[in-house]
Amino acid sequence: MTAAGRRVLVGRIVGLYGVQGWLKIESWTEPRTQIFRYQPWLLITAPGEVKELHGVKGRPQGKGLVAYFPGIDDRDAAAALIGQDIHVPREQLPPTGKDEYYWVDLEGLEVVTTENVVLGRVTHMFATGANDVVVVRDGERERLIPFVQGSYVRSVDLSGGRMVVDWDPEF
Repeated sequence: MTAAGRRVLVGRIVGLYGVQGWLKIESWTEPRTQIFRYQPWLLITAPGEVKELHGVKGRPQGKGLVAYFPGIDDRDAAAALIGQDIHVPREQLPPTGKDEYYWVDLEGLEVVTTENVVLGRVTHMFATGANDVVVVRDGERERLIPFVQGSYVRSVDLSGGRMVVDWDPEF
């Protein structure tokens, strides 16, 4: 998928709210209400099928968020959407600062050591609390490399498709 066609996972539909089609959502944006600024929302309804939603409105409700989807006006129609992941087009996100990256932009990068040993490609990332972790696979093995710039991650070249790490290839 090209960078222009990439989708970014920003939340999930987790439940019903009321009887008029409102839904409870979980947001992974910072702040969590930022999710409503990104439009359209993209729901993958079946393999290869994407439903675009324009004009989604929402608000904080208790400890969570609730949203109204245009055209979803009753509880039964809303119930069919529970469990759907909410994506937005990558180009909807604000630009990153110097040495900042969206995880989706790092996925697929070739990872090499400072000695130019190929370790594989970034398949995904996850947060641990202390730091983010890059998951690198080469077909045979999987490596977990802390995404600590300057220590383990020496450089990231998005346009060149490469990340250089200070990492022992045997580890």
